Amino acid sequence: MTDNDPLDAYSATVVRVAETVLPSIASLRVRTRRGQGAGSASVLTGDGFLLTSAHVVEGADGAQAAFSDGTEVHADVIGRDALSDLAVLRARGDVPPAVALGDAAQLRVGQLIVALGNPLGLAGSVTAGIVSALGRSLPTRAGRVVDEVIQTDAALNPGNSGGALADSAGRVVGVNTAVAGVGVGLAVPINDTTRQIITTLMRTGRVRRAWLGVAGAQSPLPPPLAEKLGRRNGHRRQPRRPSRVARGRHPPGRGRRSDRDHDGVAAADGRGRDRAAPGDNRLAQRRPG
Repeated sequence: MTDNDPLDAYSATVVRVAETVLPSIASLRVRTRRGQGAGSASVLTGDGFLLTSAHVVEGADGAQAAFSDGTEVHADVIGRDALSDLAVLRARGDVPPAVALGDAAQLRVGQLIVALGNPLGLAGSVTAGIVSALGRSLPTRAGRVVDEVIQTDAALNPGNSGGALADSAGRVVGVNTAVAGVGVGLAVPINDTTRQIITTLMRTGRVRRAWLGVAGAQSPLPPPLAEKLGRRNGHRRQPRRPSRVARGRHPPGRGRRSDRDHDGVAAADGRGRDRAAPGDNRLAQRRPG
């Protein structure tokens, strides 16, 4: 390969994604009572809505957003949802064009992805890698977990939080949120559930969820039950662990822990429940009551 040869396919893809998405990625400067912080955000709409991570703007009413074309505006925090680690801001001035949102449900392990943001204060940074795994769970500061998290080996560093994870077509399929270790980055997916959360934050500034007050994990079903239901796994309640059950006051005879160690959920909302995430996502799509 010589200097006059065109870019290889991999490089050409990353360059195309960077040129498409990077102009719509903002560097955020956040000031709170605890001090200053930084992060990234993506332009959601042409009228100034920005998408970032909830922990980036925790304790803040607003942030300064700077773009690669020199545009700098103040953005107000419209809503935060700590349980999904997503937040929406609204810029007070003009912003670059909005990013195109994709669907993380269509991702496959091994697929090329590109992370865009402002790590360590270095604005306009791009790293590339692959989807290392899908369906991870990420504990949040609110004591819940974000389900269906995307794991990638694209390099992420402090300041990348709130930035975009894009596919090879330049569609944003995730919001970079955490570094779990060397070569292990995590992103909140853009899917039907998180799209609904984002829309709700834009409209009302908060998300109200239904909840069951039960914690558990994926577990193999007993052979007779597995044969009857036609699947191997279900969702087993954590046995005899009161600290894992949502605390609160319950009327007599309601909301109490069962004394049976092998209670389980085989289906939720009329569909099979093979692991924790789908049921939790369905709850997120339901209103209390």
